[in-house]
Amino acid sequence: MDHVISGVAKFQDEVYPGKKATFQKLANGQNPEVLFITCSDSRIDPNMVTQTDPGELFICRNAGNIVPPHSNQTGGMTASIEFAVAALGVEHIVVCGHTDCGAMKGALNPEKLDSLPHVKEWLGHCRCASEVVKEKHGELTADNLEELTKENVIQQMQHLRTHPAVAAKLATGKVELHGWVYNIETGTVLCYQPETGVFKEMEEVYAERKLAKGK
Repeated sequence: MDHVISGVAKFQDEVYPGKKATFQKLANGQNPEVLFITCSDSRIDPNMVTQTDPGELFICRNAGNIVPPHSNQTGGMTASIEFAVAALGVEHIVVCGHTDCGAMKGALNPEKLDSLPHVKEWLGHCRCASEVVKEKHGELTADNLEELTKENVIQQMQHLRTHPAVAAKLATGKVELHGWVYNIETGTVLCYQPETGVFKEMEEVYAERKLAKGK
């Protein structure tokens, strides 16, 4: 804990002074462009991965980067999504999974989660992804972890579409959905391509976007 406390002191003494104007502006409100939904895993740093500053991402984190389907029951994710989309007016929503995800390992073996009843219930929102992978292979094994991680991102994007605020913005073209998978070991990010149903490396996607804009 000492290094965390000393980190705060370093931020106040060395980092804040250089960004004082930015923080003073942010003190009066926020205008993020992106709602970034990712896992609570301590190895994930959304701002580091995307090289963004405070105020640019509205970040929601939970075990398994899950988006519960919309229902009449209010939860933290439901309220945060509604606020980001309807009140803040974000233009992009990213669902970002990652390699070696403990939640996805739990989804592969839910019978091992009896001692973690709340985790087990929460991961019920991954059941559709699990069933899709199981249907393809006949069973779920550790070898399916990467595929399940990707499928879970796709299914959580589907869940997003059930939220009224998101559905309304999608219908008018004011919001765009993105599915990513971050590789902790290599630093690479895969981006879901809905037109082909595959994940492609972000560097390749970025190059194609630059080329298209250049034309």
